[in-house]
Amino acid sequence: MENKTSGSYASAGVDVAAGYESVERMTPHVKSTYRPGTLGAFGGFGGMFEPDLSGMKRPVAVSGTDGVGTKLKIAFLLDKHDTIGVDCVAMCVNDIVCTGAEPMFFLDYLAMEKNDPSRTERIVAGVADGCRQAGCALIGGETAEHPGMMPKGEYDIAGFSVGFVDFDEIIDGSRIKPGDAIIGLTSSGLHSNGFSLVRKILADKLNDLNTYVPDLGCTLGEELLRPTKIYVKPLLNAIKIHGKDIKGISNITGGGFYENIPRMLPDGTRARVYIEKIPQMPIFPMLAQKGSIPANDMYGTFNMGIGLMLAVSANKADAVLTTLQEQGERPLYIGECEKNDKGVDLIW
Repeated sequence: MENKTSGSYASAGVDVAAGYESVERMTPHVKSTYRPGTLGAFGGFGGMFEPDLSGMKRPVAVSGTDGVGTKLKIAFLLDKHDTIGVDCVAMCVNDIVCTGAEPMFFLDYLAMEKNDPSRTERIVAGVADGCRQAGCALIGGETAEHPGMMPKGEYDIAGFSVGFVDFDEIIDGSRIKPGDAIIGLTSSGLHSNGFSLVRKILADKLNDLNTYVPDLGCTLGEELLRPTKIYVKPLLNAIKIHGKDIKGISNITGGGFYENIPRMLPDGTRARVYIEKIPQMPIFPMLAQKGSIPANDMYGTFNMGIGLMLAVSANKADAVLTTLQEQGERPLYIGECEKNDKGVDLIW
């Protein structure tokens, strides 16, 4: 029997043995993400990675960090934790690839009220899944118990990733000009943004997450926990083929269309997006109707079915569409750029 003396770590609510078990459980998941350049043994004080940058004249490191937000509340309610890690990776690497950089390694930080090794393994297995999808190595992280600080049974997760791009190949939107086409890549659903509003709208439904919803074709819980789509590999392949004809990339996250599209535009350039060209996913009209949310607010909060947008040379738009289709994406021609004040107009 463990001796929980008044001065022991266990007496303060931290289970060191559970920490050791968690590391043992997560190790094979972590190692499944290793790629050339991964150095050192898992569990060291610092994750090491030696990138092969021999093909770059002027390598630039691009970093991204993010979390999953209140989507975690849905995972708690369903006691389903194997996809949240995918969301965490996606939120970081989808930002990095918008610059044209290839994400190479990832670290996570998991803080919890109490360490349940089985649950921790499921969370980290999701992180590893996301890393494999993105082609980056999970080289380290931290699992911390915070007894008395976090609500019982809850946790938070955040991630950090680094990628590299040649200076001359950086995609920053500066080359976008009037007439360029806008291509949208479909999302998998809500992704990981707007969940504070989602939970408010669906407050009376959160006890029925396992109920099948015919309009969604799945249970409400399955729809809400659907992991964020990771666009890294198809986008990098498209960039490799079409190079500078892909001029700008925007990750449609919190703030929806109105906040994120202008982030890729240079001054004096405005985006026109044709809403009728975007197929409606059932979850978005459901939320709009139940919450009585005006259309402009929906497009200013959610991705509305488009997770990523590309600004490309007009005469190469068809070729880029074809390449993305060959990569398994469902790209859509949804608009163009024009000369005007920087911003976005949604055409209904």
